[in-house]
Amino acid sequence: MDKGSGSYEVLLEVNGLWKIFGENLTDFVPDNPDSISRIQGEGAVLAVRNVSFTVRRGEVFVIMGLSGSGKSTLLRCIPRLHQPTRGEVIINGRNVLEMDENELIEFRRYEIAMIFQHYGLLPHRNVLENVAFGLKLRGVPSKERTEQARQAIVRVGLEGWENYYPSQLSGGMRQRVGIARALVQGSDLLLMDEPFSGLDPLIRREMQDMLINLLKEENKTIVFVTHDLHEAARLGDRMAVMRQGEFVQQGTPAEVINNPVDEYVARFVADERQLIAGKKVRQQPTTASMARASAARR
Repeated sequence: MDKGSGSYEVLLEVNGLWKIFGENLTDFVPDNPDSISRIQGEGAVLAVRNVSFTVRRGEVFVIMGLSGSGKSTLLRCIPRLHQPTRGEVIINGRNVLEMDENELIEFRRYEIAMIFQHYGLLPHRNVLENVAFGLKLRGVPSKERTEQARQAIVRVGLEGWENYYPSQLSGGMRQRVGIARALVQGSDLLLMDEPFSGLDPLIRREMQDMLINLLKEENKTIVFVTHDLHEAARLGDRMAVMRQGEFVQQGTPAEVINNPVDEYVARFVADERQLIAGKKVRQQPTTASMARASAARR
């Protein structure tokens, strides 16, 4: 099925999202320049500024930007790890910002999973226990969660490492544990915050390959944060370039690389354009989307 046809259901919708770190924000008016100037004058930091986007079910949406552009803050606003200042985050038709504390806990346990750059593993628990931890919080019986965790460990290529601890694993292996832990939760939406950026190039490529292979089997929706354009072009169905808390451009990787909207984006994609020797990127599916299409045909 063609993702561009509009026939895919929207899983995530973000509307007019602001995240401001500061005080005296109760009377902040997003559309009022004087209001923005006032809070900036009082030392507020506008980390996310009026961001809107949608992500269709089964899509990989990549958010790119330099360090300090707000991309990780934006990602953390989706499950309210950072409390947004204004706007909407709608997932499966529900506004996350309107959830009470109990609803938010259940939402985080069942409907969303996060994979961080620094793994987020529990050092005193072994691989099997780390992968099964989310299921334990849900109250899944021990035998059932152990079996599900073992299956996820096999899928990420760590069979035989179940009893090892994070300190005994390489960086790539730790990230595989993080991915297995996210997969075993069965959540529709995965949020990935520069998950491979701390790895050397060879291991990073292997991790990208593993993610692509998993996309053959799972109809997961992924919001993926990175500063690596080549990674974005390889994995993303669509992408957004972020600067100073705002989206500068959204589109397919080919659209962004071939038709940058301003000098900032042009400089951002310059290396990738040189890599393809000045030729236009063909309007073709990404590696990840081709993997899913191949699986669907089977």
